[in-house]
Amino acid sequence: MFDENERLAIQKAHWLIDEFGAEAPLYAAMRAEKAIEQKDFARCARWKRILEILDESPAAKSAGSKY
Repeated sequence: MFDENERLAIQKAHWLIDEFGAEAPLYAAMRAEKAIEQKDFARCARWKRILEILDESPAAKSAGSKY
C-alpha cells in the first residue's frame, strides 16, 4: 500500500502526462529546479520522485508518440 506522499506523487505524475504529454518530465524538472533555487528541499524531493515515476511510466513514454 502507498503512503499519502507516494499516492500524491503518482497522481501528479499522471496529471502531468495528461496535461503535457511527452514534455511532462521537462515541466517536473523545471519545478524541481525552482524548488532548489528557493531552498525548499522537501518540495524538490517530491518533484524528484515525480520525475522517477515519469521515467518508470510506460504512459509517459508512449505520450511522445501521441503527438
